[in-house]
Amino acid sequence: MSILLHALVAAGYLAIAVAIWRAALRAPGRTDITGDAPYRVSTTLRVAIVLAWVVHAWLLRDAALVDDTWRFGFALALSATMWLAVALFWAESFVVPLVSVWLVILPLAAVCALLPLFFPGSVALGRLSGADGGGYSAWLPVHLAVALSAYGLLTIAAVHAVFMAALDRWLHRTRGNAWPGGADEDDGRSGRIERTMLGPLPPLLTMERILFRLIAVGFALLTLTVLSGVVFSEALFGKPIRFDHKTIFTLIAWVTFACLLIGRAVRGWRGRLALSWTLGGFAMLFLAYAGSRFVLEVILRRV
Repeated sequence: MSILLHALVAAGYLAIAVAIWRAALRAPGRTDITGDAPYRVSTTLRVAIVLAWVVHAWLLRDAALVDDTWRFGFALALSATMWLAVALFWAESFVVPLVSVWLVILPLAAVCALLPLFFPGSVALGRLSGADGGGYSAWLPVHLAVALSAYGLLTIAAVHAVFMAALDRWLHRTRGNAWPGGADEDDGRSGRIERTMLGPLPPLLTMERILFRLIAVGFALLTLTVLSGVVFSEALFGKPIRFDHKTIFTLIAWVTFACLLIGRAVRGWRGRLALSWTLGGFAMLFLAYAGSRFVLEVILRRV
């Protein structure tokens, strides 16, 4: 039953992405760049996303709580991060209809929804109801919830940064030619795909404001992740900080995003420089847990 539900959630995410893609192809000229109303995801598809998301949430809980113990690993971390990213972007899309981002978020969520079937992770916390759960049992869910919220927001920020870089290159390449959002019958299939993916995006300045809002909130949650991690480490290991791979990469990511926000406020950082720092910080954050756990669980086969 669990395997079937995982498959249904993945198939649901992919089917919704295909439906959005086909609808966007039928209306490639309705773009923000040309000043027209952008294509918006229909109410039916929004409801379908919610249904898939709810089942995904149930599967995450079922995979994380086994026999009253917490299990966690890189696959659950990625699946939970994409689950949260879907929720956050679903809410954000009511304000800014970034249809193109759905075409990236949903396939990634589909793949990540299947990963816990193959990589269930290991026990992260003993019996929650017994004395052996220790005084730290209440801190682990709090720490994980805050950490995954930070990862989800900064994942969306990284996707925004990728689209901003692609849109910037597209606009520079088409400068002096037909308006990028316009319909050009001679631009071929690749041009039509680019127009469908990049045309509905808001102007770069609007996307930049969204990006830095996401980074600011994500950085605040990442700061809480570090602080709650100190409390959790103190309760679990008797010392506030353990300098392992997870801690080192998390602190590097924190410093990277802090420098980016300071550079934005003091020096007005923007454009490709800001995008490079954003993607660099996200890479460090990915290596902090999912990447490190992947190496331990899959390559080194250590749990």
